[in-house]
Amino acid sequence: MAVSIEDIKKLRAMTGAGLADVKKALTEADGDFDKAKDLLRERGLAIAAKRSDRETSNGCVLVKKVGEFAAMIALKCETDFVANGADFIKLTSDILDAAISAQCKTLDEVKALPLGEADVQSAVTQRSGITGEKMELDGYNVLTGENIEVYDHMNKHTLCTMVQLNQDNAEAGHKIAMQVAAMKPIALDEASVSEEIKQNEYNVAVQKTKDEQIEKAVEVAVKKAGLNPNHFDSDDHIQSNIGKGWITEADAAKYREIKEAVSAEKAANLNENMIQNIAKGRVGKFLKENCLICQEFQFGDGDKQSVSDYLKSQDKDLKIVAYTRFTLAAE
Repeated sequence: MAVSIEDIKKLRAMTGAGLADVKKALTEADGDFDKAKDLLRERGLAIAAKRSDRETSNGCVLVKKVGEFAAMIALKCETDFVANGADFIKLTSDILDAAISAQCKTLDEVKALPLGEADVQSAVTQRSGITGEKMELDGYNVLTGENIEVYDHMNKHTLCTMVQLNQDNAEAGHKIAMQVAAMKPIALDEASVSEEIKQNEYNVAVQKTKDEQIEKAVEVAVKKAGLNPNHFDSDDHIQSNIGKGWITEADAAKYREIKEAVSAEKAANLNENMIQNIAKGRVGKFLKENCLICQEFQFGDGDKQSVSDYLKSQDKDLKIVAYTRFTLAAE
């Protein structure tokens, strides 16, 4: 049967599907709106299932505060073309508004919220069928209470943060939210860092320090042998330098012999106390760079100060209660 443009517009407004998809569904359903909506839903499910193993590295991250409830959510997709579409951003915004209205605490609660003619998860699946890309919700976080500031980095909808202070100071809250976006802290303070992370960083630091001590010993021995250590920094470089005539095969063999002997000797005679002290210093540096209140504050007036010092400059009792951050970027 012939499908009128008015019917196509009506179903498109109801479902958000593309004109061609709506016209095809109405034609196949002989103008039956309920059947056409079912066809559109089934096609969305089929496309979503077919692309379930695809990577969703793009998308839209939004954050919003209403009263004393703030939330952020990410709707992820495969390409930036889809992510930048007005319909995709609106769907993300509608989902976030629904989540805030219902004051959802978990992503599962968000997915089950009513939206349109079904629920949020169905709306995402249907949009996936329209665009032909896999889509999924992720990064749902909430903060509740007073003195919360939210931040959408450069309004690009790819990185959002939320920060809660213990006092009313919107300017400080906004700057700390920007700090969180820029410096991606792993924890509020050292006490908030898990022992697993600390131990892992310590183990890495110990191994790195041992490797450096061995490398230094090898470098000294190679220089004493009359060779340039820069000519032997990798196997590929060695072969390239032989080809250029800068070193000989005999030089390469001599270097390998020195490296093997000196490495073994140095490894057996490392100063463990020195290694541990250097490693502890490196862990301390890691914590200073990655704990929010210890980080160098990025938005001051020029004088170097930590985030903690900045807060004290605003008010001696001003503190960060909580923060959260979500980004689609690979970091």
